[in-house]
Amino acid sequence: MSERRAEVKRITKETEIGLKLELNGAGEYNIDTGVPFLSHMLSLFTRHGLFNLEIAAKGDLEVDIHHTNEDVGICLGEAFKKALGDKRGIKRFGFAYVPMDEALARVVLDISGRPSLIFSLAGGCLDARGEEGYTLTDGEHFLKSFCNEGGINMHVDVFRGEDVHHVLEAVFKSLGKSLDMATQLDARIKDILSTKGAL
Repeated sequence: MSERRAEVKRITKETEIGLKLELNGAGEYNIDTGVPFLSHMLSLFTRHGLFNLEIAAKGDLEVDIHHTNEDVGICLGEAFKKALGDKRGIKRFGFAYVPMDEALARVVLDISGRPSLIFSLAGGCLDARGEEGYTLTDGEHFLKSFCNEGGINMHVDVFRGEDVHHVLEAVFKSLGKSLDMATQLDARIKDILSTKGAL
């Protein structure tokens, strides 16, 4: 079996990020983004996706979390794209529903090479800033950066939820499980799962 690993480094005037990803992992992680809530969400994502992931990030957090949040998403998307290579043999599509107390989220995705994100919130899911200082808008921005760089078409639907932490936890766990499904190799798929022959 291919190692399916990737290492990404990104250095700008705003951030410095090092990331290592192993698709054939066991849910092991060592993550420090400098944004505690984002680090927590990515730890959940990794554990439930059964990947191995290391992230060390430094950013201009004295300004705000925007650049770090975006650039970590970019690096993670790039790592998945690199680790999948030509995408030969992968299932390509993935989905998962995950509850977290009162919150319920679903992620459906296609590793298609055509990036887009649809992020839909049911009525009553408010973008309130919680104690962690991380909003639903921050989460959506992270996912958009991830999709754009990874070439992933993703639909996120939050059906209910009153606590921002619970909503985002359900989303990130769903993302991990969906990507686990989509990146799995299927022995029946001899080449690339597309009538075009490329993704």
